[in-house]
Amino acid sequence: MKLAFNLAYKNLIGAGLRTWLNVGVLSFAFVLIIFYNGMIDGWNRQGREDTKAWEVAHGQFWHPEYDRLDVFTIIDAHQEITGTAAEYVSAGKLVPILLRQATIYPQGRMQGVLLKGIPHQQAVLELPTSVLQYNENAVAALIGHRMAKAAGLKVNDRLLIRWRDKNGTFDAIELRIAAIFSCDVPSVDNGQIYIDFDQMQKMVGLNNHATLLVKGTEEEIELSNWDFKNINVLLKELDDIIESKKAGGIVLQAVLLLIALLAIFDTQVLSVFRRQKEIGTYIALGLTRQQVVGIFTVEGGAHSFLAALVGAVYGIPFFLWLDTVGISFGNVDVGITIAEKIYPYYSIGLIFTSILLIVISATIVSYIPARKISGMNPTEALKGKLQ
Repeated sequence: MKLAFNLAYKNLIGAGLRTWLNVGVLSFAFVLIIFYNGMIDGWNRQGREDTKAWEVAHGQFWHPEYDRLDVFTIIDAHQEITGTAAEYVSAGKLVPILLRQATIYPQGRMQGVLLKGIPHQQAVLELPTSVLQYNENAVAALIGHRMAKAAGLKVNDRLLIRWRDKNGTFDAIELRIAAIFSCDVPSVDNGQIYIDFDQMQKMVGLNNHATLLVKGTEEEIELSNWDFKNINVLLKELDDIIESKKAGGIVLQAVLLLIALLAIFDTQVLSVFRRQKEIGTYIALGLTRQQVVGIFTVEGGAHSFLAALVGAVYGIPFFLWLDTVGISFGNVDVGITIAEKIYPYYSIGLIFTSILLIVISATIVSYIPARKISGMNPTEALKGKLQ
């Protein structure tokens, strides 16, 4: 085996430019694979953290009839907070949220919104709910920057909002926009207005009722008459999108990798054809055919090791730079959780998996043409003729 590595090294260095062209393309494929998967993993990591911080925390307890994809379930999806649930709410470990469909009239226009009542003193979610404390002049409201842009609202603007109370009777009141927050989670922002939980109860006539309870602790909590939704359930849509993006990226990565492997394959075929006398000499000197096949296989597979080293030379500084400045996507609104800047996440598993993929692939495509050596006649090979 040592002989195989020594001969492979000498032959690769002797090949000159052809070797470095193959290594260059293979190293680029290697760096691209790590970059793309690191970007997707970074997006997934940031998206999950942001969604947990702004919306789901450590899970949510839903009213059994509540379905966040069906607005028609909202009007009846509420129940009184009693027993164990009330104790956890008082301790600040559960944050009650009461939902109601409503209509606002900014600048004389009509726009449907989801009205959310949330305690102004809560500290579980990142929402700046402290601005929702009672104000005698008007009911304080909190909205996101997407909602503000869609409705044309600014801080201290006033607008009329209409809703139905528990009896189905329409009522209306004037809201004052107390603050506008900015976050990367569209489901917290788009079409939603937040007011204080106590004020919300008075408006709809539902004392101590909630639609859902946000779990603010890792402590295991069991509540009767509430359906618990864990993080995996609440973040399923984001996880599905991430998986689809990974699957789509495999196509581009596979094409680039195949181009690099094709170059190695062609190089090995040419080597077997042009180096027949060398192959015959090896066999004449006592090497078995399988040992000669091993020499050529190692020689081809060595391209992957060189590619990893070359890729590390320019890849590591590039990845460190990206980790500092991030990848800017601008202030986009595509309906999913995505930050303005994504910081790639390069795990040890990702790096070793990529290296293993490159090494195994290069070794396989090097072995395929080298197999022909096992069927060569040594005498004919010394003459430079294939059998």
